[in-house]
Formats: sequence, C-alpha cells, structure tokens
Amino acid sequence: MRRPRNDLIVLVLSTVASYPLGLWLALSTHQSWLLPVLNALPAAIVLARRLLEGSRGAAVRAMLWWALTLALAATIAFLWWPRPVGTVVLNGPAYKAEMFRWIATGRGAEGNIGQFLPTHLVHLGAFIVVGLGTGSIGALVLGAVLMNYMAYYVAALARAGMTPWGVLLLGWQPWAIARIAAFCTLGVVLAEPLLLIAFPAGRERLRPTGRGAYVVAAMSGILADWFLKALLAPAWGRWLHSLLP
Repeated sequence: MRRPRNDLIVLVLSTVASYPLGLWLALSTHQSWLLPVLNALPAAIVLARRLLEGSRGAAVRAMLWWALTLALAATIAFLWWPRPVGTVVLNGPAYKAEMFRWIATGRGAEGNIGQFLPTHLVHLGAFIVVGLGTGSIGALVLGAVLMNYMAYYVAALARAGMTPWGVLLLGWQPWAIARIAAFCTLGVVLAEPLLLIAFPAGRERLRPTGRGAYVVAAMSGILADWFLKALLAPAWGRWLHSLLP
C-alpha cells in the first residue's frame, strides 16, 4: 500500500513543480507546447505504472488527483506569475475573451446546446483517437491544454476584481468538473490497448473484467457535462455578471 501513496505524492508535487518550470521555459523559448508536455509527463508515468501493476481503479484515482492539482496549481500560477503568461497558454486568451463576452452579454456557445455540442463532440472524438493512438500520452497533453486554458480564464476572473469566494464557487463550473472527471476516466481505458501491446506481461495483471464499468462512468460524466451546461449555464452567466465589478 505504501508504493501507490508514494507515487501519488510524487505525482502531485511534480505536477505543481511543472508550472514554474514550464512557464519559465515556455516564456524564455517562446515554445507554448512545453508547458502542457511538462504538465502531462508525471501523469503519463504514474498512469502506465499503475495499469501495468493491474490497478485500473488506482490509475483512475491518480488521474483525478492530477486534474485537481492542475486546476489549483495552474490557477494560482497564472494569477501570481510576475509576467503575463497569455502568450504561452494555448487557447488561453481566446477562451478568456469568449467567456467574458458570454458573461457580459449572455450570448455565445456556453449556454446554447446547438452551438456547444458539435464542438464537444469534436473534442471527444479527437481525445479518443489520440488516446488510442498514443497510449493516452497525447490525451494527457490535450487534457493539460484544456485545464490550462480553463484555469487562465478562472485566474482572469480574479484579476478582474471578482471576490475570492466568487471565483472559488463559480469559476470552475459543475459541467466542466463533470467533463474533466469523465475524460480522466476515459483516458485510463484508452491507454490500455497500446500499453499492453508494448508491455505484454501486463496482460497477466490487467484483466478486462470491470473495464466496461469505467467506460460507462466516463460516458455518464460526458452526458452530465452536456446536460448541466445546457441547464445551468444561462443562470451561471448571470451570477458571474453580478459579481464582476
């Protein structure tokens, strides 16, 4: 039992450390891709290790802890970094502008299922293809990109003068949390085929029994994302608007 706890501690600390290192390198070299790659590297190692030990559930838990660490560390790093970071947060400024426009006007894809669903389907399809094709290494990098541009927007709420409790309660929307949890779970399942081809000995430990339950859980989270977004986003935008100075 000690080893899984130890690698989880290393995962959290390494992910936190990837922000100062990644921001410094990305800003110094003007290479935006460095940040999400460094964010994803600890998760890829722990994911492969836990799956090869036959611990699918432990792998899912590790990825959920990784996502939580990304959310907290990225928001704090982007808020307090002494230099502007928008140039190295992929899609960060564009997503922030889209969200602030929605908050100000109530118009945009955020609360309109006819607009956001096609984009979500494209993202899901890309995640599945990249996950299967790379043993989820590429999917983890895509996940880090997603978490980073969402955290950039949340940090921007704080910079715009929203109270800390408002940022805490409303910055990370419940539908986004459902999506993140779903993608973490799905990413573990998508890693298995290529990982077991590369390391056939892992087949003795990682049995297919129970895999379907994780797929169902991931799909349920994705459906919850769509449902909650369509249901709550209009009111959520008004609440955010009322809290911005």
